[in-house]
This record gives sequence, C-alpha cells and structure tokens, in this order.
Amino acid sequence: MTHTDPYLWLEDVDGDAALDWVRARNAETAGALEASDAFRATEKQILEVLDSDAKIPPIGKAGDWYYNFWRDAQHVRGIWRRTTLPSYRTDSPEWDVLLDVDALAESEDENWVWHGAKVLRTGPLAFKRALVSLSRGGSDADVTREYDLESRSWVADGFVRPEAKGDVSWIDGDTVFVETDTGPGSMTESGYPRIARRWRRGEPLADSEIVFEGAHEDLSIGAFHDRTPGFERDWVVRATSFYTAERYLLTDAAGGDLELTKLDVPDSAEASVKRDQLLVELRDDWTVGGRTYAAGSLLAIAFSRFLTGDSADGGRDFTVLYEPTGNSALAGYAFTAHRLVLELMTDVRSRLEILTLPTTPDGTWERVAAHHVPELGTLQVAPVDADEDDAVWLYTTDYLSPTTLSLLDLGSRGVNARPVPLKSMPSFFDAEGLVVEQHFAASTDGTRVPYFVVRPHDLAYDGTAPTLLYGYGGFEISLTPSYSGGLGRAWLEHGGVYVVANIRGGGEYGPTWHQAALRDQRHRAYEDFAAVARDLAERRITSAAHLGAMGGSNGGLLTGNMLTQYPDLFGAIVIQVPLLDMQRYHLLLAGASWIAEYGDPDSADWDFLATFSPYHLFDADRAYPPVLFTTSTRDDRVHPGHARKMAARMLEAGKDVTYYENIEGGHGGAANNAQAAHMSALAYRFLWERLA
Repeated sequence: MTHTDPYLWLEDVDGDAALDWVRARNAETAGALEASDAFRATEKQILEVLDSDAKIPPIGKAGDWYYNFWRDAQHVRGIWRRTTLPSYRTDSPEWDVLLDVDALAESEDENWVWHGAKVLRTGPLAFKRALVSLSRGGSDADVTREYDLESRSWVADGFVRPEAKGDVSWIDGDTVFVETDTGPGSMTESGYPRIARRWRRGEPLADSEIVFEGAHEDLSIGAFHDRTPGFERDWVVRATSFYTAERYLLTDAAGGDLELTKLDVPDSAEASVKRDQLLVELRDDWTVGGRTYAAGSLLAIAFSRFLTGDSADGGRDFTVLYEPTGNSALAGYAFTAHRLVLELMTDVRSRLEILTLPTTPDGTWERVAAHHVPELGTLQVAPVDADEDDAVWLYTTDYLSPTTLSLLDLGSRGVNARPVPLKSMPSFFDAEGLVVEQHFAASTDGTRVPYFVVRPHDLAYDGTAPTLLYGYGGFEISLTPSYSGGLGRAWLEHGGVYVVANIRGGGEYGPTWHQAALRDQRHRAYEDFAAVARDLAERRITSAAHLGAMGGSNGGLLTGNMLTQYPDLFGAIVIQVPLLDMQRYHLLLAGASWIAEYGDPDSADWDFLATFSPYHLFDADRAYPPVLFTTSTRDDRVHPGHARKMAARMLEAGKDVTYYENIEGGHGGAANNAQAAHMSALAYRFLWERLA
C-alpha cells in the first residue's frame, strides 16, 4: 500500500505543501479550542506550575559544587547554575549562574534547547571545564561545545562536535570519546553513530583514532571511560538492537594496538562494573556454571575472577542479589562507594533494599535493613558521589503527595540511616477529598492487569464521571505513581477521575511482562488497556461516553489502536507524538531502531504488524470518537508524518479530528515551559469538553 499512499507528501517534514497543511490545521485548532476562556485559564494554571520557583531544583554533585538546570518565567530556555550543599539546604539558595541559554540563543540567533552538560572531574582542569550539549528546537540531534566554568565562555580551541545524533564524554582533560556523524557510512540505518573514536585535543575530528566500528544494521555504538579511582577502565558498547548489546573492555596493548575483551554475558542482559564487581541483570533465563538463573534476576561476581576464570574454578559462580517473584520486579539499582541500593516493586509499589559490597574477590554481599525509609507510591535513589561516599538522593512521591527530596546517608552500615528532607514541592492543587486505589482487570487471556484510580472520595458511581485513562505499554517502561500539579489543576480539581493502566509491554513486573507484548504478541497490550476500560465501566466509575484515553509515542500507537480497534469503549482520544503507520515506521527517522519491539515490515512480520497499524486499520465507514492528534515538526525520533497522515485520512472521511503541530519541541513536544503548558492544555480541554 505504501506506493499508493495519497498522503505520502506529508512525510516531507519541512516541505512547503506539508507545512501549509500544518498551519491550516493549527489555525483551525486555534479557532475551535484555544480561543475559549477555559482554555486560556487551564494553560495559565499549568504554566504557573511549570514556572514555579517553589519546584524542587534537582542537583548533581561535581567536586564541591551542586549543579542544576532551571527554567521559569524569567528564564524560558533556562539557566545552568550551581550552589553549595549548605546553601541548597536553605529556603533561598545562592546560585552561581554558569550559562544563560536565553541570552545565548538571542546572541547567536538560534532556538537553543538545553541537552545537558558533563563536567570534567579529573586532572589539572578538573571542575574547570564542561562539555555542553545544545539542540536546535529540541530535536535529538545536537551540538556539543567545551565550556570554561571559570571564565564563563566557550573554550577557543576546545572540543566542538557539529550537529548530529551522538555523544562526547571525557576521558581526561585533553581526550574524549566521541560518537557522531563524520560523513557517509558513519551512521547506522537507525540514524545513530556506527563508529566510536578517541579524540585528542587539537586534532581534526575526522583524523581522530577509531576504537570501534559497528555494522550498518546495528542500532548504535558508544564508548565511555569509568573514572573510579583505582579501577579506571574504558568501555565500548555495541547495541545490535534495542534489547541486545555486546560490551567490550578496551585496553591499549603493546605496540599501540587496541585490545577488545568481550564480556561473556548474554547480549540481552544489562551489565555494569563497579570497582571489582560485575553486575548482570537478565532479560532471559541464563544457564552458566551448571546453574540456571531466572529472567529478571540481578547477579554479581568479582570482575577479576570473571575475566580470568571459567566455570570449573568458580569464574562463573554468580551470587544472586535479586530474583523476581510473581508480583515483584527489580525497578533499578544505584551504587555508592560501598553500597548497592536496589529499587524494587511489588504490584507497582516501591521499596528499597541495601547491600554492602564485598571488600575482597572472595567476600560476600551483606544485606542491610533500610530503616526509616517510607514505603509509598514511588521511591527513587541516585548517588550523590558514587566514588567518595555512601549518600544518596531519595525522591518520594505519589499521585496526591508532592515530591520530596531527601538526603540519605548509608554510611556506618546504614542501620540507623534516616532520610533528611531537603526540599519538597508545594501542593499545586487541593487534594482534599481525593483518594487513590488500585484495582486489577482481567484481560482477554485471563492475565490480571493492575491499574491505579485517582478519584473523589464521594464519587457517585453512576457512570458519568469524566475519566482520563493513560497508558504506555512498551520498551520496558514502568508507569509508577507520581505527582503532577498540571494534572491536578487541569483535571482532578474539576472532578475528573484519573486512571493509569500498567499494561503488558511495560516493566512493572520485569522483563517477562515486557516480552509478553513484543512483536506478534503486541495485541496483548491493547487487550489489557481495553480490559481496564471495560472494568472501569463495570465498576460504574465511568462509561464509554465519559471515558477518554491518552498516550504519547509508543503510547500514541496504543491510543491509535484504541481508536481503530476499540472505538466503542471511548468518548474521546488524545494521540501524542505517535507511531501510526507501521508499514513505513522503520523508514522514518529513528524507526529502524524499534524493529526488536515491533517487527520488520519488509518481512513476513507485516502479517502481524498489519493487525496493529492504525493507519491501515482505519475504516472510513466506521464511527469513531473525537480525536486530537499532537506532534512536533522538530521531532527527529518519531516522524511527524505519522500524525499528519492519519489526521488527513480521517479528515477526508469527515471524522471529528483536531490537530496541532508544534513547530519546535522535539519528541517531548515542547521546547520550553510555555509550549509544554500549551500542549497540555490542548489535551485536557479537548477531553473535558467532550467527556463532561
């Protein structure tokens, strides 16, 4: 069908005809939805949340300084700044501003969007230089420049990576690893770097030393330096697909040659090395050393023994740090200098476990009780300085409790560690009278699918409550309870019900939960979401006429399938930065990188891909609920042509379609707080006007 697609011209991202079509649709939306007082009030309320000075400034430590990037009403594009920990503890920290992105954008006449910075941490220039990345309009492609933190200026002879998808990272003050576009053949078919280089100060990028070359069909190649004192190592990661990778230890052999030692672990596993411990997180069952370890397990072994040994002498005798159960999974982990903190989920509810690293290759891991740590909606930890101490940042949140940031010191064996609150977000909406509950819906094959409901405590249960059902269901991403001031103001305070479905395809129950909806099993994710929709109606929380669905990216594919496969279950649907044409997705921008998730349309996989390709499932003779499509011209991850073509096809058939495309924004849909508030207000007002 691709060669007869009448809307193929809308894939020309910056083509005059395509942009004329976009502007016409945006104008229609402005007249129909954005002109109301209710829209402007909602947009203002959301922007107040995003611009609030009372938000928690997240910080990262480098040397004696704590760095933060901040946006508000006065700093639309943001400022990069730093402070000290004693100052941060106060109500009004003293911030040392390093870079004003608004001023930079104006002086260079560019629509710069901040993409992050890496501070040099070793050598004579330690904490004096940084690699700063900036994107035009929010696209994934960006530029990287070396910045002098003392003079607040770009380094005249510094490292500069031209605009491309890629990365630069420090090895030492005069050397970096770089992966970027250096000409024909240097990028994979997915649009990511194929070559990793070691780039020395002063030499042309094209002449820099190649340390690894992948294949054209790989996903991407990356290299990085582990600077842990006493355990400095260089690594190369060859991502062969979204879920498989080869990991190599890179060393300089005699005679100047490079030596690559491949880690003998499953390509589907995640592996990391801290000091002398190798950790392996399994996506699949693994039999090694005469023992089988279950998918979802976290294993550990002394790295020195692993490199030199074999199964016969214990070189493959792993310690199981975590093994999943039927309703629990590993959500993540974080190293400190002497500890390992496990983030665990049981039925999508968080808890922590703390372990002490062995001090010798033959030593044992010791579990330490995590006293005084709350067990509520979501807990997340991050090391303050993984090389120097055992402190972690602890974030706690749920749907009704504003996020709190605490400092948790796990030294002295962590037995009496108490979180010390540092910052809390304000309450942006009135949560009085709201309750959160968890239910389980039975999917088509009988699987119990958990979902959270945020509702008024005095809900009438007459099926009339405007209800927003949100989901994602892909790429091992878990949807856990979190606080949103914008959602609270725009939806909950008006009496709306908010529901989050933890469908298969996500990571809520580990890799098996994700794999249950891969490729030809994709329909399971959509059956799960539909089951939650039906369960809401059966409980009389809402009914089809008052139930809306919303999702973005892979979640946009989800809601696109709700639109085309389950239109009778919903009163309105919001589809954001979506994939919709599954016959051509792999040919558009980064689409080829997701073949491991969805399948290859150029093979027999099209037989099952066609069953969840909304663009091909659309039937002009069928009735559909009102739909809002939103996307971004500058999205160079998921092509805006998906949303454009689907909207055009439906409009020609006379369906109720609202369309808005942000000219900036990247895959996130917005390049600044004002744009983010506008996009959110569009979604909430569209749903409220059609469901209430």
